[in-house]
Order: sequence, then C-alpha cells, then structure tokens
Amino acid sequence: MMATSSTVVLGIVIPSADPIFLSVVGAHVLLGLGCVVSGVAAMLATKGRGYHSTFGTMYYWFMCGTFLTMATLAFMRWSEDYVLFVLGAMAFVLVALGRFARSYGLSLRVHATSMASSYVVLLTAFYVDNGKNLPLWRDLPVASFWLIPAAVGWPILLWVLARHPLLQQRSIRFLE
Repeated sequence: MMATSSTVVLGIVIPSADPIFLSVVGAHVLLGLGCVVSGVAAMLATKGRGYHSTFGTMYYWFMCGTFLTMATLAFMRWSEDYVLFVLGAMAFVLVALGRFARSYGLSLRVHATSMASSYVVLLTAFYVDNGKNLPLWRDLPVASFWLIPAAVGWPILLWVLARHPLLQQRSIRFLE
C-alpha cells in the first residue's frame, strides 16, 4: 500500500488517509493501551490467583489483539513496517511463553521473565514507531527509542528475580 496522503492525530503522523488503515490503527491503539494498563496492573498486583492472574489474562488477550492489528498494519506497509512486525512477533511469542509457563506449571522465573520481556518489547516497538513524534522523546537520538525501555525494564526484572519472595523458594511452583 503506497501512502499518497497522511493523517495527523494529536501531533502523530499516520502515513495514510485510507479509512480501513485508520480503523485498524484505531483498534491497534486501543488494544495497545489495554496492554500497557493491564500489564502494569498485573505487575503491581499481589502475585497468585486474583487480581494478578485476572490482569495477566487481560494482558495476554490485549497482546493477542495488538499483535493481530500490528500484523495487519505491517502487511499493508511491509517495506516501512517490517521491523515493527518483528518486534510485535517477539512480544507475542514472549507473552505466549509466559502464559504457557503459567498454564503448565513451569518455572515462575520463566513466567516472570517472559511476561516482563514482552512488556519491554511492546514499549520498544511503541517508541521506535512513535518516539519521533513525542515531546521529550523527539529530542533524543533514535537509538534511545531502542535502548531506554530495556535499560529501565530489565534491571527491574533482574531485581524482581533476585528479591521476590515467591522466586526465592527452592521448589518454585505456581500458586493454586
């Protein structure tokens, strides 16, 4: 799909005026926001059944929808967006691995690492695609869009892996 015109929404240039493309972008933005909110809620909730698993399940399903809309957008503009497809595929594979680890009683470390890493990759994709349009971010070098989410997220993950009481047990099993 060749963009012959663009649309500007809240200062962000969307490289198309096609109503189908814009509809998919709208759904993608809403699903992505759902990922961000449910992901933070799951991270901050007490681990185990209850809010953590509810928000974690929401995060998984929002990520599924975000991946589907991202794939649609990437295929519509493959030469411009194939890198975003790769990032989206990575985020989706990581969230699926995290859910699989949870569902099949694998290590809590695998679950935590996969889910947190999917969130970092989600944010990386957002900043790689939109950083140039965002206040403060637009003044940073492009490499920042790739590096800052990991520079913030992975030290937090490492701290959790080293310090969280559930991850300190010898026999790490999921809570019933």
